[in-house]
Amino acid sequence: MLDVVFSHSYYYKFDPKQWQNKTPYPPLGTLYAASYLRENGYNVGVFDANLLDDPKTIEPYIEKQSPKTFVLYDDGFNYLTKMCLTTMREAAFEMIKIAKKQHCNVVVCSSDSTDHYEKYLDAGADFVIQGEGEITLKELLDTLEKQEDTSEIKGLIFKHEEEIIKNPKRTVLRDLDILPLPAWDLIDIDAYKDIWKNGGNEFTLNIATTRGCPFKCNWCAKPIYGNRYNSHSPEYITKHIKYLSETYGVNRFWMCDDIFGLKPNWVQNFNIELKKEKLSISYYIQSRVDLLLKEDTIDALAESGLKEVWVGAESGSQKILDAMDKETTVEQIYEATQLLKAKNVRVAFFIQFGYLGETKADIAKTIAMIKELAPDNIGVSVSYPLPGTPFYDKVKDDLKLKANWTDSDDLAMLFKGTYSSKYYKKLQRYVHKEYRKSQAFQNLKTLVKNPFKLSKPQWRSIVLLGYYLPSAFLDKIQLKNMELSNG
Repeated sequence: MLDVVFSHSYYYKFDPKQWQNKTPYPPLGTLYAASYLRENGYNVGVFDANLLDDPKTIEPYIEKQSPKTFVLYDDGFNYLTKMCLTTMREAAFEMIKIAKKQHCNVVVCSSDSTDHYEKYLDAGADFVIQGEGEITLKELLDTLEKQEDTSEIKGLIFKHEEEIIKNPKRTVLRDLDILPLPAWDLIDIDAYKDIWKNGGNEFTLNIATTRGCPFKCNWCAKPIYGNRYNSHSPEYITKHIKYLSETYGVNRFWMCDDIFGLKPNWVQNFNIELKKEKLSISYYIQSRVDLLLKEDTIDALAESGLKEVWVGAESGSQKILDAMDKETTVEQIYEATQLLKAKNVRVAFFIQFGYLGETKADIAKTIAMIKELAPDNIGVSVSYPLPGTPFYDKVKDDLKLKANWTDSDDLAMLFKGTYSSKYYKKLQRYVHKEYRKSQAFQNLKTLVKNPFKLSKPQWRSIVLLGYYLPSAFLDKIQLKNMELSNG
């Protein structure tokens, strides 16, 4: 019998686009919380929903373990959990119902419950943790164990006689190194390995070196960690990597920070620590172009094993970047991309279309940038209004019928943009095709110079030119027709 059962509401199979990728990551945030409670004397278990088919599958587990407390603790390091996808909310409500049937105390900690706590309390949750959860959760369980009053616990929201009580917020944890390593042993790592292998991908685990982001892009929500930025030490992260390498044979990592390497000299010191421990790794990050251009950051990243960086390019139009309060320039995107490629680091772009005020000319600039810089990968979406952001406040009056995507491939325009959802869905597919064409032409140049240098994916991209050329041409015509009809 367990004191606490942890789970979360993100099911990869409910998100067809992500499931098709065959690259699932374990629920890192959930594992941190479970580890912290275990270190503080609680007998905990994790029901990992990531790879399962139905929220109802948790019922026999809860029946068997009979926990006093059931905790829905979503992974705050997975960007998809910040989007309040309706599939996640529906799954959460079903799991709350099951846990209440077994007479558990139910606690929820997630981006969606932070923004919409009343919905979760109405669904049966006893407590909602607002923001970062580890410390609040421990204090809550200690208090429940002693049958004491919960009104003094910061970061907690609950009902008392049908009135919602919202305690003062808790400041985020500054010294992240006090946290034990995540409870990796409570999930089935081999199940994740099998999916990656069957998808033809090298297995990769997710690590977070930081929490939060100090920048103020007006479309980006920070319901868990706010505008603060706190970092693990390079020593802690190196210890974490060494443990995963020795225990699971993993040497490839996705650094799932919102912003990697912001703290001065962190990357340089991380490189030193890896050398001390004789660790050879490959890793992938998200960052900003302006940060990458500081001092010798790119050199240190490349030397320490960086293989690919995803940058929030967002747009090739400076007008749109400024409207987003991005505080980066198109020139910086060009410079950082060129420097990274010179160090043989792959560069991938996050691109979003449909931001307020975006015109046909702005869209054209973004497409031109993608063609010219030829990033190694792209992720294209439309602007998504997240609760608690200035952007959301600007468009909230348009969100009456639909305020959330069903899944990550929804791509519906939730507000009135320059064009319709149909247009932007077509644009997304057109841009991907143009991107694939650019890649194929680059590979053709390599073929002429050195045919033996081409990999199987590169050969495949050349072969697929026969599809992308006419298909992109037809999409372009259809887009022009939509523009003429404004839709």
